[in-house]
Amino acid sequence: MNTLVRYDLNNDVATLRMDDGKANVMNIAMLATLNEALDRAEKEAKVVVLYGRAGSFSGGFDLGVFKRGGPDVQTMLEAGLRLCARLVDYPLPVIAACTGHAVALGAILLLSCDLRVGIDVGARFQINEVRLGMVLPRVTVEVCRRKLAPAQMQTATTLGMPFTPASALQAGFVDELVPAYAMQATVQRHCADLLMLDSKTFAMNKRRINAEVTEAMAVAIQADMAQWQAQDMGAASS
Repeated sequence: MNTLVRYDLNNDVATLRMDDGKANVMNIAMLATLNEALDRAEKEAKVVVLYGRAGSFSGGFDLGVFKRGGPDVQTMLEAGLRLCARLVDYPLPVIAACTGHAVALGAILLLSCDLRVGIDVGARFQINEVRLGMVLPRVTVEVCRRKLAPAQMQTATTLGMPFTPASALQAGFVDELVPAYAMQATVQRHCADLLMLDSKTFAMNKRRINAEVTEAMAVAIQADMAQWQAQDMGAASS
């Protein structure tokens, strides 16, 4: 497995640890490696844990790719959106161990997981596209509608306001907050509980419960990609 994501399998739990040495940005390489890890986990595990690195779960899309431009931008965007859609429809329970900041696509990735544990201090949760002059992809809106509390939805998305761990818990970014030193023990406790579920029943229930949002996400991805392709064609002809 690529060093961007360390894969460990222990007692039917596949642990995926993202670590690019910085903010865990979602570039083409990171996204491809995460998908490879999920492919493997689907074959040999019953529960998946997605860890960030100390101080950062993920800072979102790689802004350097946007600055360089070219076909890599659309490739990265589509891969990021499809990864979130995959997690929503993934047949195994996915626990997110949010070890730090979750920003932009990093926050959406977090919201796409089934159970989300965050550290109780020192993390920022923010869907900040509007503050970067960027339009939110339709897919991210669908993910936010699914998990964020209605009272905080507009604050989080339209205004792009940052959330502290405490306000993120209230808004629905995470399900539970723990001190950083307790993260591993907490995740292990949840893994032990989820391993008791019947895998086939879980997968069927998850797919049935999420059917409406997965369908909406599939439509949204097509609309997003069509819009970006039209924009690229317009830019090329101008």
